[in-house]
Amino acid sequence: MLARLSIRDIVLIERLDIEFASGLAVLTGETGAGKSILLDAFALALGGRGDAGLVRHGAEQGQVTAVFDVPKNHPATKILAENGLDDTGEMILRRVQLADGRTRAFINDQSISVQTLKAVGAALVEIHGQHDERALVDAATHRRLLDAFSGLEKDVAAVEALWDARRSANTELEEHRAGMERAAREADYLRHASDELKQLAPKDGEETSLAHRRTTMMQGEKIASDLREAQEVVGGHNSPVAALSAAVRRLERRGVNSPALVEPAVKAIDVAINALEEADQHLLAALAATDFDPAELERIEERLFALRAASRKYSTPVDGLAALAAKYAADVVLIDAGASRLKKLEQAAIEADNRYAAAAKKLSAARQKSAEKLNKAVNGELAPLKLERAKFMTQVATDEAAPGPQGFDRVEFWVQTNPGTKPGPMMKVASGGELSRFLLALKVVLSDRGSAPTLVFDEIDTGVGGAVADAIGARLARLAGKVQVMAVTHAPQVAARADQHLLISKDALDKGKRVATRVNTLAADHRREEIARMLAGAEITAEARAAADRLLKAATA
Repeated sequence: MLARLSIRDIVLIERLDIEFASGLAVLTGETGAGKSILLDAFALALGGRGDAGLVRHGAEQGQVTAVFDVPKNHPATKILAENGLDDTGEMILRRVQLADGRTRAFINDQSISVQTLKAVGAALVEIHGQHDERALVDAATHRRLLDAFSGLEKDVAAVEALWDARRSANTELEEHRAGMERAAREADYLRHASDELKQLAPKDGEETSLAHRRTTMMQGEKIASDLREAQEVVGGHNSPVAALSAAVRRLERRGVNSPALVEPAVKAIDVAINALEEADQHLLAALAATDFDPAELERIEERLFALRAASRKYSTPVDGLAALAAKYAADVVLIDAGASRLKKLEQAAIEADNRYAAAAKKLSAARQKSAEKLNKAVNGELAPLKLERAKFMTQVATDEAAPGPQGFDRVEFWVQTNPGTKPGPMMKVASGGELSRFLLALKVVLSDRGSAPTLVFDEIDTGVGGAVADAIGARLARLAGKVQVMAVTHAPQVAARADQHLLISKDALDKGKRVATRVNTLAADHRREEIARMLAGAEITAEARAAADRLLKAATA
């Protein structure tokens, strides 16, 4: 339910914080005090359309925050999970309206899209009356409401599961059939191509590996002679290593008498000998690396030629030949074994169709019976609401040729406002005042099923007399026993039944230079005064106060 509403710099509202409780809360006040502004601000927090005109004059931005206590497993929490948002139990919806027309949306201080905010808002609140957020008027929701009234949600879930199974079975069948038809048209080509590629046996990455090996071999062949010549000089018959070694031995013998003269030269020659021997080892290793079998190079070049020829023939990169070979092999298998599998898939699809159709027909029959019960319950609420000559009817149109996830049925709420007139969709046939009362009757019947936890009724008692207003108040109070109800009203009979009475007023500020909307929660004595004002007008009389007392006592009786 809505726990708190905070508004900053919206039209005439500078700063407003309202705490709400469960039950029925009524909002009253003189015309022009700001009741519509309050609902416009609330609708903005729920994802309603933004407007730069909502920002208070002189402010850069306005802001509305609505805090809800949401039970576990509520549909709104699922929307949060689907959008990767944190669920802390308390759900804080916040909307910032900038003076340039842009808006920003947040849930639990996490930035989100306006569409997500609107989806969460619709799950938490229904607004009926002068606003457009009327869940019950949308025919797309009528089937869901009928199912909720009848407790058919599990049956619907079962039909949805069978629909998914049916769709999967038919999709698999169509894909297999299309594959068989494609393969049959190309059967001879596929067999030849499959055999050819199977014999070629291409491997992923083979072209790159072979090309690298071929390049290495061809480069090695070019430098092999230079390597051999260098090795002959460094470590062959013409190598200076033997002469240098002999010279070192002679110097070492002579060095006994003159070591200072001989030792530096000996050390330098030793370094040269070691360097030459190391160079000889490197040259021998390089010669070993360049040594290859010419027949191997020929085999590599032939393999590369075969792979690239197949690539051109099948218009596929060489690295894609292995996958193409597997595909062609699978297509050949499909041709050979497809007929048997086709029969099995056809049978599975028929069985899935039959299971879905049987469950959908059963669901349709249950909906027809439930529609009669819903009609009876709603029609029983109409007479006290001065709709005694009207009739509510639930149209369940079943078309087995148009199946869907929820069955064969299209559900729509119709009304007949007077005997002899043509029935039609509730939104098109009922006038504004009639529509509000039809919706109230329907919500009373559906109060604990398929309803948002907070309902807002905006002046649904407009244009009705005392008895009808009292009937509306009684039904709003009944409804408030199941869900939180907020009602903007001009009817004292409705206001008298409130659990929480909020008075909206317009106060002058800065010596009358500007005005601001205020909201006060009324205590018992002040409630009586406000209800007396609603009864009497500008001048409150003793008779009006006495009448207000009677209304308050009757409401609690």
